[in-house]
Amino acid sequence: MQPDLDAVKALEDQLEPAMLDRIATAADRIVEAKQRGGRVVVVTGSGPNVHEGVTTLIAELMRLGVIDGVTTSSAVVAHEMGGVLDKVRRVDGKTLKLTGAPLPHGDTFELTVMDDETVADLAEWMPVDRDLMKRIAETPGDVIIKAAGNLGYPMGLYLERLAVEIAALARTRSATFEEIAGLGADPRTMLGQGAAKGLPVLVTIPQLVGGGTVGLAIGDSISVTERAARLSRMLAGADVIIESAVALTQEIHDGPFETYTGHGMWSAWQGHSTYSLQGKTLIRIDLDPALETVWQAEQNSAAVQAAIDKGLPKTKLFKVPFRMEMSGFARLEGSIPVVGDIGVVWPVMARRVAERLGLTPQFISHPQQTPQGQAMREWIVNKIKSFSRKEMLTRVRCAS
Repeated sequence: MQPDLDAVKALEDQLEPAMLDRIATAADRIVEAKQRGGRVVVVTGSGPNVHEGVTTLIAELMRLGVIDGVTTSSAVVAHEMGGVLDKVRRVDGKTLKLTGAPLPHGDTFELTVMDDETVADLAEWMPVDRDLMKRIAETPGDVIIKAAGNLGYPMGLYLERLAVEIAALARTRSATFEEIAGLGADPRTMLGQGAAKGLPVLVTIPQLVGGGTVGLAIGDSISVTERAARLSRMLAGADVIIESAVALTQEIHDGPFETYTGHGMWSAWQGHSTYSLQGKTLIRIDLDPALETVWQAEQNSAAVQAAIDKGLPKTKLFKVPFRMEMSGFARLEGSIPVVGDIGVVWPVMARRVAERLGLTPQFISHPQQTPQGQAMREWIVNKIKSFSRKEMLTRVRCAS
């Protein structure tokens, strides 16, 4: 997709001057880190990052050498395996007279809209009910774009069953599910780009629940302790950490092996490998205005640290819905809060970084509500392919 850099530049008008200044500072930190050979890691959340094209933009920044590692959710892994976004035909499931599993809320049933070649690939590995597909195609309903896989037949079922096989392959090779899945993923996904460039892509422990069997298979592929250790090594090597519309990050950026906020202190006492957030830049992109409130309170009077020192409940003190990640974030000297729509913030920040580093992106995302964003979503549906079991097995055998 040819990037529309003029449209991206125009997005700056949608941002408050203070937040545009924060984005400029964030871009400066990223550029400075890359110019001195440093590393940038992204901590992504789920749904909005997929729908706004942010995960696809992150994959492109991985290809360009800007981003050196990613943490994400099991739901995003499942969606990327399905092709990131796809079209489904959504119908009244009661008219299909299905037997077996109950219908979800609203009694809808979905057919993944896919070409004959993709259907044939799936049918080589699992039974595909073509009569059911035909009946759904002939039933009145709506065609919508949504996160790929999920409840769409047969893609959702295919990924659920395939996850068990990938987990078994991962365990026999002492690898993560994400590493093996990346071998069959489209290179325009974070999973696929991680495999192509040997960059870590890891699901965090708080984000393991999601993506159905995919999430369970990811969790089963390596132990929780090993996953925490791998995540800590990724974050330890990062100069800049970007958090994008993600919750529970206190358990990510300052988890069981991090010492600056204190949670990893006893691990260090007992000889475990630990790391520190001290000296790192932590950029958080989030719509929650409470993030700015708490950050300002710490900047102005060290109020967050004072509350912690006195053992006071921060929710009552600041009179905002206080999510735990705000504590570690606000107290970190290198933290930069960007309160805004990730669909706007990411392309603006990416354009500035690419321009400063002399890079030419082949893809830049746009907010989904804009004409460019709608075209972007269609492009993702049409161009990013779903997981290829054949490609995964070929690459696994070559590596053996």
